[in-house]
This record gives sequence, structure tokens and C-alpha cells, in this order.
Amino acid sequence: MATGFRNLTVYKKAFALAIDIYQVSKKFPKDELYSLTTQIRKSSRYK
Repeated sequence: MATGFRNLTVYKKAFALAIDIYQVSKKFPKDELYSLTTQIRKSSRYK
């Protein structure tokens, strides 16, 4: 029996994807910092 949601495969994959998206957004041009980059980072924010 699973002991929590963090052990679910879907959670692990979603978490890894969120981290990947955040890392890629760090490489965006500086002129995108306050538009597209901010939106992408907010949507992929992990806690």
C-alpha cells in the first residue's frame, strides 16, 4: 500500500517535469525575464 502521494509514479514524473521546465526557463533571454519566463516559472513552481 502506498504511504503517500509522493510515492506515486505520476507525482514523481510531474515533479521532475516541473524542475526541468524551471531549469530551461533560466536559460531564456533576459528581455523575456518579466513576461514569458515569469509565467512559465509560476506554472512550474514546485514546493
